[in-house]
Amino acid sequence: MKALLKPAPGPGFEWVDRPEPEIGPSDVKIRVLRTGICGTDLHILGWDDWAASTIKTPLVPGHEFSGEVVEVGELVHDISVGDFVSGEGHIVCGMCRNCRAGRRQMCIRTQGVGLHRDGAFAEYIVIPGANVWVHHAPIDPDVAAIFDPLGNAVHTALAFNVVGEDVLVTGCGPIGLMAIAVARHAGARFIVATDISPARLELAKGMGADAVVDVSRDSIGDVQHALKMREGFDIGLEMSGAPSALSSMIDNMTHGARIAMLGLPSEPFPIDWGKVVTHMLTLKGIYGREMFETWNSMSAMMQTSEVLRNRVASTISDRYPAREWETAFAAAKSGGVGKVILDWTEI
Repeated sequence: MKALLKPAPGPGFEWVDRPEPEIGPSDVKIRVLRTGICGTDLHILGWDDWAASTIKTPLVPGHEFSGEVVEVGELVHDISVGDFVSGEGHIVCGMCRNCRAGRRQMCIRTQGVGLHRDGAFAEYIVIPGANVWVHHAPIDPDVAAIFDPLGNAVHTALAFNVVGEDVLVTGCGPIGLMAIAVARHAGARFIVATDISPARLELAKGMGADAVVDVSRDSIGDVQHALKMREGFDIGLEMSGAPSALSSMIDNMTHGARIAMLGLPSEPFPIDWGKVVTHMLTLKGIYGREMFETWNSMSAMMQTSEVLRNRVASTISDRYPAREWETAFAAAKSGGVGKVILDWTEI
């Protein structure tokens, strides 16, 4: 099969022929149809300090995908050859306290598809049957390929009840944009989005944001005043990882507000803990998706809301044949695009 391979430490990938992966009794083999390019994949491509400290080569990267089941292990049930599927990219141990309590997303031994084991940038992938999500309703293969980041957005946006609440979203990358769409679908009152990219802020309006703020020149407080908000925001969704974003978010929350943090900072930074305490704020870290309540939620919402389906699909800006992976990665790296998809039916 054709695959993208990180053969050894250092920048770059190679377009290679690899043996097709074999399944075990609890595994499922999937013919990959589409893959999404994630920021993590860009780190692996460029081989920055994080990649050097995390990735062991050789490795086939890639963890956002959709495909068709072609083989099922003898111990797998409820999954059949021919099923159209996506995959949960966090493989858990099943034996730690959290796994046994049904909190698999908190497994202390999580292994990442495309990080710690071969991933989806290939014609075929093998993952445990427990990680396969079958799409029982029709869905576009491109959109199914980004159920992983959509799950991040849903997990973050629904971490706290947003019905009738005023929501501040900091960071309008693809996941932040999807979080805006989910919060709007779930019944938020006002949604305000911040970024420093005019193009992304314009996209945020299309996702359902009531107002947007270019924080390089405008004030969140001014927007609150324009919306006639009498107090601060009830819910914060921090999607950027920027120290200034969390600081300004804390400054604009009402007392007792709740903040869900998905953005991953590149290094430690100070925040006003006095305000966190005296304003009785709740900060909750978000990682991945709840297994599998998030998957149930996003599948149900996508099945029942054409508006949400269209908004999520609109975050996909480019699609390339897999053989043109270098062009696709250059586009993703440019930062001026949404999600970039590789089509593995065109190799």
